[in-house]
Formats: sequence, C-alpha cells, structure tokens
Amino acid sequence: MDLTPYQDPIRIQSALACKRVAVVGLSSNVLRASHFVGYYLQRHGYEVVPVNPRETEVLGLTSYPTLGDIPGKVDIVDVFREPAAVPDIARDALAIGARFLWLQYNVISEEGISIAEAGGMTVIADRCIKIEHARYRGRMYVLGFNTGEISARRRQAG
Repeated sequence: MDLTPYQDPIRIQSALACKRVAVVGLSSNVLRASHFVGYYLQRHGYEVVPVNPRETEVLGLTSYPTLGDIPGKVDIVDVFREPAAVPDIARDALAIGARFLWLQYNVISEEGISIAEAGGMTVIADRCIKIEHARYRGRMYVLGFNTGEISARRRQAG
C-alpha cells in the first residue's frame, strides 16, 4: 500500500491545528511511547483524552474505556494499538464525529483507512504526531530544521 497520500504535509498541518486529541492506547507506563507522546501533546497545549480500558487515569486525566465514552467532541483519534484493532477504532471514530484518524508508526490497516475515508475522515498513517508537531510547530521548526525529512542517516556529500 502506498502511504504517501497519508503522509501529506498539508493533511498533517491541518490535523496539528486541532486541539482535542483522543489517544487510543495511552498508557500510564512512562516507558511506553504512547505515554511520552501524550505528555508531549499535553505540554504543547493540546487537550489529551486517554482511551484505554485498562487505565482509570493517565497524565492526571480520566481514561475512558472506549471512544464512545468520551464526553464532547474529539478532533483527532491518535492510535497506539495493533493494526488489527484499527477497523473497529475507525468505526468508533466515525461514530463520535472525529475529523482525523492518525495511525502511529507501523499501525497500518488498509481496512481501517478505507473505513475512515469512506466516512469522510482524513487519515494520516505511519507518522508520529509528536515528531510531526516538532517538525511543523515545535522546536525543529523554530530552529530551522524543517527539512521535510526525518532520518537517522547522514546525508551523503554530492
């Protein structure tokens, strides 16, 4: 599956302009990526809504068992779950009227993407919301590191 359309900078920046993010799979374990991302988003002014049936509170916030249990509107559903869970999450995200479905690195489900798009949601896939925020709105942008590419490899002189 070509993920290029789901990594479009315009889509990403449009999502980053939103303010209420439900993080599905947000963990209270500080060693988990979901915890670090939720903490980062919270520190940068986003209203983070934890969604995890195994948690009652994460980051000092009430954790909801499902997206349907969240009071009020959600702009972005950010997914830290296995790809097999994405189709049901996409359906739930549509049911609550979310505008964006954000699939973290390696959380790729063609079926989930199709469900979300068929319902009118914008999908971002195989990208980290924290890294993209840093690139377009955070320190990387401010310091002039907005290269449009994130890689651990050094560029070859050419």
